[in-house]
Amino acid sequence: MPNRSIVMMSGLATRKAFDDHLFAAFTERTGVEVIPVYDPTVQLLRRLDAGEHFDVMIAATPSLDALIANGIVAEGPRPIVRSGIGLAVARGAEHPKVTTREDLLATLVTARSVAYSRTGQSGIYFVDLVKRLGLEDVVLPKATVLEKGFTATALESGEADLAVQQLSELLFVPGAEIVGPLPEELQKWTEFSAGTAVASTENADVAAFVDFISSPEAAHAYRATALEPVPSGLLS
Repeated sequence: MPNRSIVMMSGLATRKAFDDHLFAAFTERTGVEVIPVYDPTVQLLRRLDAGEHFDVMIAATPSLDALIANGIVAEGPRPIVRSGIGLAVARGAEHPKVTTREDLLATLVTARSVAYSRTGQSGIYFVDLVKRLGLEDVVLPKATVLEKGFTATALESGEADLAVQQLSELLFVPGAEIVGPLPEELQKWTEFSAGTAVASTENADVAAFVDFISSPEAAHAYRATALEPVPSGLLS
């Protein structure tokens, strides 16, 4: 059993890559256990306000700026991946068209209910997108809104027939099938970076973990879970 550990806070977009591949590989190599705390970025910031401890924060890059300014996260967070938003249906269900703007509009209008996360980056963007498309009064009243978590679970329960979230998060739910990404003209790419807690900057285990999740080996795990390595953070 590992006798050393570090705490990593992370949004949900990277969870599958970490859980399925990266934690085990890092612990086997270093003997250091990574204790994960997963929540949408908005919720993680609330946890920090409540005084919770962390060593590494994986979050949407812009959200780290305030933490750096407040002396919580060290300067120079490491960009690691970016993620696009996609749509999913229940496994075995017919796949609607979402390739073009017109396809997406028709699919959203005819959907019985679209599931999105109220506090997730994808959900916040989706609400704004629906408003910009002029579909607010059609789509939002019948939407299935999750406070947090994986929106595709609403497909498994039958609450919704369409789910919107980061592609890597949709992939996490076995009972869902990804239909495709949002059309490129409507796509919202979110970059995620690894920030080190100021209090942990001298911790060699923390530095080793940040290096590992920024390595070519990690890049393969990201691609396998519908994430795109950020070129400035990963050379592969």
